[in-house]
Formats: sequence, structure tokens, C-alpha cells
Amino acid sequence: MWEYTDTVKDHFLNPRNVGKIEDANGVGEVGSLACGDALTLYIKVDDDNIVTDAKFQTFGCASAIASSSALTEMLIGKPVEEAEKITNKDIAEYLGGLPREKMHCSVMGQEALEQAFKNMRGEAPPQAEHSHEGELICECFGIFDEEILRAIKENDLKSVEDITNFTKAGGGCGKCIDDLERLLGEAQGEGVCVAPSTEPSFPAQGMTNIQRMHLIESVIDDEIRPMLQADGGDIQLVDIDRATVLVKFMGMCSNCPSSQITLQNVVEAKLQEKVDPDLMVREG
Repeated sequence: MWEYTDTVKDHFLNPRNVGKIEDANGVGEVGSLACGDALTLYIKVDDDNIVTDAKFQTFGCASAIASSSALTEMLIGKPVEEAEKITNKDIAEYLGGLPREKMHCSVMGQEALEQAFKNMRGEAPPQAEHSHEGELICECFGIFDEEILRAIKENDLKSVEDITNFTKAGGGCGKCIDDLERLLGEAQGEGVCVAPSTEPSFPAQGMTNIQRMHLIESVIDDEIRPMLQADGGDIQLVDIDRATVLVKFMGMCSNCPSSQITLQNVVEAKLQEKVDPDLMVREG
């Protein structure tokens, strides 16, 4: 799937500062379980305006855990004035880089940090219920236009696929693709909308590669895994190579004599129904 640096692997396998600070000065909560990624960041600041402690709780992939862990390490010991300037680029650089498909995890860290400091100053509640004056663009992941425009400008994004990598917008059903193209044109042309391309932008199935990967992950996590777990089994996504999805059965499923039937009649059938009828699923 993706190549991770040794630092990313280390922070995923040995995350630092996991937990909750009961008397935190600031709490920032972003994302939601419904969208697949959620992060709560806690910060403790002393009388000298130094961040003395930072902890996190997160629900997400390896990159989300690693980014959150790295962020807490970057925060502890820093004056608030410096800590507030940490960006998603800084988090990614600290980790030695992140796959572009996972840059939204570092963006989530930056957003949680901003919310935590706002909460510390009494400017915002700790919950992720942000007040948005803009337009909801991506209904699948709850992403508003101002978030997308900010990501485009701060990270010099050049394509719709870039937007999906950094915000997750467009990584679900794909209905917002035209809006993403419009926002990209506005950001690059300083408010001038560009006409949608008349050339086909996506493969026959109507999805970019990033959309396909995100949707496969979502179907496995939300629909296939719960069915297997109900019978004491589990499944892990190993890799995606074009139209072939490699998975690994765990728990009761790993030694089940009917595993091949489950592979074809449950896993493959569900992915073909929800993602792409040409997908093939293999154990890897």
C-alpha cells in the first residue's frame, strides 16, 4: 500500500503520550468516528506559558496515531508562542514524511492544536462542533469550503486528488468533485471560477485511485469487519494492487475451513457491490 518511514512506524507501534489530562488547560477535538478519523488533544500550560504536558486520544489509521504522537512530542517544553505555530507540514517533516494519501492526518493534528489553544483562551468549546459560516462541500466527511480553501492555499495543492489527500473531501461518494474543482479554480485564480473540464477526469468506475482506496477501507471497516467479528473473526487490509485487494483473516476466520467461501461470498461480493464489480479479493 504505502511506504512509511521508520519514524512513522516507531510512533505508530510505540505511541508517546497516549491518554487524557484531567486538568488540561486546553482541549481540542476534531474529526468524528462517523468520518473514520477522530482526535482529542489535551495540553497543560504552566504560569510561564510553557507547554509542560500534552496527551492525545485518537481513532484512526497508523498515520493518524503517528501524527498525534509526534505532535505531542513537538509540543512538550515549547513556549505557547512557538507551539501555536506548528503546522501540518512540521508534523509531517518531524515524521520524515507521510504518504500524500495520508497528509490529512497531519492536518487533523494542526486543527486539534488550534482548537486546544482556542479552548484554553475560552474562545471555543473542546468539542469538534465548529461553527462554520461557509458551505458544506463534502457530506461524507463533513468538510466545509473554508477548510478546503485553506488547505489549498497553505499546502499549494494543485489537483482534486491533492485536496482529497489533505482533507479527505471527495474520498467518499464523489458527488462533491465538481465543487472541489470549482474551489481549486477559485483558490488558484483568486476567486475566478474555472469551467469544468470536458475531458473525462476519472476512470470508468467514476473514482480516482484515492477514492477507490478510501472506499475499500471504509467498506471493510464499516460493513465486513463487524460481520466477521460477530463470529469471533476479523480481517486486515494488506494491500491494494489495481483491481486486486489483498486481505488477511484473523481470529476464528484464520483457521476456518470455510475461509475461502467467506472470502468470495462475503468479502469479495461486498466490495464488488459497494466499490467496483471488477475487484478481486485474495489472501495475502
